[in-house]
Amino acid sequence: IARYEMLEPGHVAPNFTARTPEGDTLSLYSVKGKVKLIDFWASWCGPCRKENPNVLKMYQKYHPKGLEIISVSLDDKEQAWKKAIDEDGLIWKHVSELAGQQSQIAQMYLLRTIPYAILLDVNNVIIDKNLRGSQLQKKVAELLKK
Repeated sequence: IARYEMLEPGHVAPNFTARTPEGDTLSLYSVKGKVKLIDFWASWCGPCRKENPNVLKMYQKYHPKGLEIISVSLDDKEQAWKKAIDEDGLIWKHVSELAGQQSQIAQMYLLRTIPYAILLDVNNVIIDKNLRGSQLQKKVAELLKK
């Protein structure tokens, strides 16, 4: 129960570090933004791929105002992961352990399904989670007006 409570709004999101498509490493806390979105997805996830155009539009609109996105892929095949990023035009930050369902990050965040999104403030405090589509865009717009 305590692990679940630590992932509720008002708590600081746990930090993680993973490999980018370019082969570098990136940590959650190293990414700076007024609002950050951790976006859990995978190339093989139909609902994730369907949501990507919405996330892209939101990123293009709100990135200049302080939105950053860190997509965490649950792929285990590097080529499929990179191909999906390219095909869907996902122009923000990406990481993956290429461990599929065994991802340590997914386990840290007690992930059960994807797509799954977690909104953070500038201090990595969880604001909201599991929003998609217009609900997600509305919440990001509201947070960036402050």
